Amino acid sequence: MSRTQQLRADLAEHLSPAASERLEQMTAQIAADPTVIGRLFPAAAREVARGPLDPADRSGLYGPTLDDAVRGVLVAALREALDDEEAALRELTELYRFGDGDEKRAVLRALDGLGTAAQPLVEDGLRTNDIRIVAAAMGEWSGQRLDPATWRQGVLKCLFVGVPLAAVDSLGERTDDELGRMVAAYAHERLAAGRAVPEDVRLVLDRVPHVLDQFPDVAATLRPTA
Repeated sequence: MSRTQQLRADLAEHLSPAASERLEQMTAQIAADPTVIGRLFPAAAREVARGPLDPADRSGLYGPTLDDAVRGVLVAALREALDDEEAALRELTELYRFGDGDEKRAVLRALDGLGTAAQPLVEDGLRTNDIRIVAAAMGEWSGQRLDPATWRQGVLKCLFVGVPLAAVDSLGERTDDELGRMVAAYAHERLAAGRAVPEDVRLVLDRVPHVLDQFPDVAATLRPTA
């Protein structure tokens, strides 16, 4: 079973028979002529499905939406049709560049398996203040491939703009002392300004509690649970 077929099968239970048939038609069109993705990608939500994929995440902050997943199937079909990572990345860059916020988010969620040449797309996503795009930018591709310094800045960006750290792929595996110090310094600055500290900082600081030796005010306020 191809990657496109597997993704389509995984998505089938969320789609009506008519939507499943339309998605199959779209992937067949892309297989025959990859250039049509420029027309089909924007239309995917309207013609196939949109909305939450996980009923517990109606905002779409934690994981892909239904339209993200549909567009992910189209991206998989594109990559199979081209069988060339560089060419696929050029097409994805165009989809991202000319796409609206939903389309940009879907591209960022479909980067897994691509090499480090995809990093400029992620960096652009992290420069926005659209919390759904920032969350998507810190998804699977970033968890596996984003360089440590940029990844740490991405975690801080999530805290600054209000993206739940549950959206950050590989947070547990990649948290280190440097990230802990950065997050503790962020919490220290908020306390000094009389502002509340997001509860999510615990997801980092509870993993490296020793860094709080340098920030007694943060330690006294948060009292890490682990």
